[in-house]
Amino acid sequence: MGRFRLACCGLAILGSLVACGSAPPLPRESAAPIAASQAPAPPAPTALPESAPIGPVLTRARSRWVPVAWSELAGLEQDTLDQAWNAWLKSCERSASLPPALGALCPQVRALSIAGPQAQYAWLQSRLQPYRVESLQGESRGLLTAYFEPLVDASRSPQPAFGVPLYAPPAGLANRKPWYTRQEMDTLPEAQTALKGRAVAYLADPVDALILQIQGSGRMRVLQADGSSRTSRLAFAGTNEQPYKSVGKWLLDQGLVKDASWPGIKAWLAQNPQRQQELLWSNPRMVFFREEPLSDMDADYGPRGAQGVALTAGRSIAIDPGSMPYGTPVWLVSAGAQTQLQKLVIAQDTGSAIVGAVRADYFAGWGAQAGELAGRLKQPLQMWVLWPK
Repeated sequence: MGRFRLACCGLAILGSLVACGSAPPLPRESAAPIAASQAPAPPAPTALPESAPIGPVLTRARSRWVPVAWSELAGLEQDTLDQAWNAWLKSCERSASLPPALGALCPQVRALSIAGPQAQYAWLQSRLQPYRVESLQGESRGLLTAYFEPLVDASRSPQPAFGVPLYAPPAGLANRKPWYTRQEMDTLPEAQTALKGRAVAYLADPVDALILQIQGSGRMRVLQADGSSRTSRLAFAGTNEQPYKSVGKWLLDQGLVKDASWPGIKAWLAQNPQRQQELLWSNPRMVFFREEPLSDMDADYGPRGAQGVALTAGRSIAIDPGSMPYGTPVWLVSAGAQTQLQKLVIAQDTGSAIVGAVRADYFAGWGAQAGELAGRLKQPLQMWVLWPK
């Protein structure tokens, strides 16, 4: 996967076309999180207008936006907008953090949440101007990957089958930067002393723990004494501030695998269990967690992204804030072996590996199905931002 989830950024809103500010992170991550909506297909809207685009090319720190006619947005009239509208409503929960031009739309977005698709399409086309996102050099094609919220079984105490700890931030973390590496945490007495009593939970598989740390958050299912299970969220609470290094790249660089997806990595480890520690130590970065309750309402959404709102499976994306502000509605098109996407999404998160104009990380949801997509998705991308006229 080659990416590290870091759901925070330190950019401030300087204007309607400047990257938005940060919010406390996550967790990014419904019974079928990436399944199509069960709602009936909307009636076909009025044909998309061919009128001339409105306004000049807009330039941002890492992208330029080229105004286009609505007819350039292939597949728009086939998208069901209800899930995207729910994600948009989430962004409007923090309307004060949005660029003023987007924040001003929130009362109408809320009012239209109970409207039919035809009314929503008509409003989009009357109030927003589509812009094709390009690099500053004019390249309009980029890369789409995906991320997810792992769901793991865990124990509150170390057990024969659950011996891999997940830690809360240790005392004194802020006083030593960077903190100990992953290998030092496993081997140095002083690091182990600092971590004593800081375990939040214990997992069975160290690779599952690594995946959880790379994604930045997850859901933890713990068996209770009465035989029932309780699910809570493991939210991002900090790192040791060591550099992130991809274990997949480590394997590829040594010629050990050709498939560096998570399924491929686990397959290699099954054949080479004696090298598991070596693989884990190749990534010095460690993520620390805090446990949060997961209500029935919270369970329908993912963790909080960098905008500070809960992510919506299949409708939230992580972007480079230098390309577009958080809260921006985006028409996303991507076709490849893993999935075919033509849909309205909302920019609500970021990540340290998400850099560039036409670059997005698609929030697939949580659990095994989402993890399978996130572990393999890497395909071409085009994006159009929908910006107020």
